[in-house]
Amino acid sequence: MKITTQTSSRAVAAGMIAQWMETGDFPDRMMTRVHSNRGFIMEVTYGVVKWKRELEWVLKQCMKQLPAIPLRAHLMVGLYQFLHMDTVEAYAAVNETVEAVKAEFGQDEVNFTNGVLRRVLREKPLVLAALKTQPAGVRLSHPEILIKRWTAAFSEAEAVALCEWNNTRAAVTLRLNTGRIQMADFRDRLASEGIRIEPHGFDPARFCTLARGVSVEDIPGFEDGWFMAQDPSTIVAVELLDPKPQERILDACAAPGGKTVAIAERMGGGGTLTAMDIHADRMGFLTDNLARMNLEGVRVIEGDMAACSRGGVGVPELAGLLFDGILVDVPCTNTGVLRRRADARWRFSPERLAKVCETQRAILNGAAERVRVGGRIVYSTCSLETEEDEGMISAWLKDHPGFTRGTERKLFPPRDAVDGAFAAVLKRTA
Repeated sequence: MKITTQTSSRAVAAGMIAQWMETGDFPDRMMTRVHSNRGFIMEVTYGVVKWKRELEWVLKQCMKQLPAIPLRAHLMVGLYQFLHMDTVEAYAAVNETVEAVKAEFGQDEVNFTNGVLRRVLREKPLVLAALKTQPAGVRLSHPEILIKRWTAAFSEAEAVALCEWNNTRAAVTLRLNTGRIQMADFRDRLASEGIRIEPHGFDPARFCTLARGVSVEDIPGFEDGWFMAQDPSTIVAVELLDPKPQERILDACAAPGGKTVAIAERMGGGGTLTAMDIHADRMGFLTDNLARMNLEGVRVIEGDMAACSRGGVGVPELAGLLFDGILVDVPCTNTGVLRRRADARWRFSPERLAKVCETQRAILNGAAERVRVGGRIVYSTCSLETEEDEGMISAWLKDHPGFTRGTERKLFPPRDAVDGAFAAVLKRTA
């Protein structure tokens, strides 16, 4: 859909949802072309993506066969508003959705949409009661494969708790550079501007949650590098890496740079820190974050850590270099961060898991070639899947007798109240 100033907000949301269902394009990337009424469109688009399975179940109660995706997307936009958005007047949601359909379809589709939405609105108490009796995958809108995997890996109760967590609204969390400002001072400074924060229980000295409706860029200290927008789970891998000021450190999958910044702060300008990423289109985020945080001494390069293990030239900028510590925050299935990346729940498959694991092993193999004897690799994911986490480490160590297993941490969102993550230390002994 071509977005113009005349396109209604609901039509914009429906267009992006239809594109996502048809092509698998990432909703967050599509949102970059939205500038008008962005907050509402983002809420509806991400909400429909999150609640897709539930919304389609509701539609199936009203019809024998789901309509084609373009019209289905409009219906789901309407349903989402009066099932999940208390701030939207229900009849206004119906009327505006019908108007959006009228601009794109014929009278039959308009009548159909009006009838379906008004029926669900009229029978809303019955619909909600029926939803409560459905299996977890339907009522909590998750794919069956993840429900089964998490039930086997954790328990049925924990799988349900995880799904419920994934459906909550993620708060914006800030990590302070405590070398520049302490939490109490930061809290007072923001309070003077009418901005409320709360220290985060996971690490209240360094992390805080931001009140809704406040733009991160508008917070005092943003340009001065007082803080990064970052979930507390991200600090665990940096703590296990434990970089020292005199060391040579490589952050091998660095963009957008949250962990790089935390490493640089701990090193205090000493030693050497190289930040590398394979994705050229993400390097700008990395360099921008380093510049805003006033970290000028970090060497930034584009390269593929996996290439260092393929017997070829590897990464020319790393030729001849061995590092004391390497962080590999590898690509993963993102099952620990489905609260923030709702579309990732629908991309999970055994085939994708296998492909991701292959990439992770290749990156680890490359890191093994560039860490010195006596040094360490920290492997981290934002996944909860054993194959990517503990199982990956166990399998990899069998093929690399020169490494030993060190400290590991796995964060489970409902228990730890942070994004899911895994991190493990691999020490090179020979």
